[in-house]
Amino acid sequence: MRKILIVGAGQSGLQLALGLQARGYEITLMSNRTADEIRTGRVMSTQCMFPTALRHERDLRINFWESQAPRIEGLGVSVAGPDGARAIDWVGRLTGGYAQSVDQRLKMAGWLDAFTQAGGQLVIHGATVSDLDFFAGQYDLVLVAAGKGELVSMFDRDAARSPYDSPQRALAVSYVHGLGPRPEHPEFDAVRCNLVPGVGELFIMPTLTTSGRADILFWEGVPGGPLDVFQGIKDPAGHLATTLELMRAFTPWEYDRATKVELTDAGGTLAGRYTPTVRNPIGELPGGGLVLGVADVVVANDPITGQGSNSAAKCAASYLDSIVEHGDRPFDADWMQAAFDRYWAAAQHVTKWTNAMLAPPPEHVVGLLGAAGELPPVAERFANGFDDPSDFEGFFYEPEKTAAYLAEVTADRPS
Repeated sequence: MRKILIVGAGQSGLQLALGLQARGYEITLMSNRTADEIRTGRVMSTQCMFPTALRHERDLRINFWESQAPRIEGLGVSVAGPDGARAIDWVGRLTGGYAQSVDQRLKMAGWLDAFTQAGGQLVIHGATVSDLDFFAGQYDLVLVAAGKGELVSMFDRDAARSPYDSPQRALAVSYVHGLGPRPEHPEFDAVRCNLVPGVGELFIMPTLTTSGRADILFWEGVPGGPLDVFQGIKDPAGHLATTLELMRAFTPWEYDRATKVELTDAGGTLAGRYTPTVRNPIGELPGGGLVLGVADVVVANDPITGQGSNSAAKCAASYLDSIVEHGDRPFDADWMQAAFDRYWAAAQHVTKWTNAMLAPPPEHVVGLLGAAGELPPVAERFANGFDDPSDFEGFFYEPEKTAAYLAEVTADRPS
């Protein structure tokens, strides 16, 4: 039986641990917190998983909360105009299945419990490079799925794939109860993306949290701008009050349905920032051993396109296939690079799209977003690109392709 060490108990680390465990591998999982500490701690992220990522969880039969989590059936975009009103407003329906969001405190704690109940070895320890150097020889493969801290330093930045060298957004999250429905589509749930040019973005998404149905209010502010004000706020109530005041100022149409919200719990806020970075996938330990980086350890994108948990699930699924297909052969550097390259074939589209969305939109993209309000097929295609970002290659980046696509849709429109 092959022995594998996985460091990190997030979406990718736990999904991979459970998948390998189900296939008979002997898995040791290192987490810096127990299930109870995760469950009762602070929120760790925003997350909205689209159909492909959800399918990976179903395949492993670890979709424990699917019947309880809200079904997200659409994705909408609003763009604030110079007068504060909406210059653009539309919603596209998801056609490949619904999306869902489950608070990672709920999910990761539940997955940790499932892993140990199935006989997995769990080590509660914040691993260091020296720890891995000591343990590496006891395992056939070491995977690093902890995207923060000392371990990330083992993976060198890939400058050719990392155009940014500083954070591009200041992030602020509030989990709330009491948000009213979006009046344009009260009959179904959707992720709402509100773009405020030159200032930042407000994302709103329904979720399942430890206290039931909730919604996430998520500001992404341009550093140094009017939304970049959360860093010094330690009080959760103050964090929410600031969130709402910014909504009132910049997205009043969303503020109107948020006048009665309250935080889900004292741990329901989060603020921070990080630099989008692609890293080389293989880390070398002081003793010469090699480790393979997983998900946002090696491909960390800004959350502006909502791809973090989706990419983590897709990376775990890709690595699972690569490990199983490799059989009993050594997990050497060539295999590690090939496993990452297989994942990067899809991940590169996420990185390209995310980096494009962080920059001011060119004229043809503004035109595309505007056209989506008049042409439902355009809104639908954009919405479903969140599930398959590779599709943006066909109509988003180049003005000529955008023009050709819009001309095609317009020609097909009933007169």
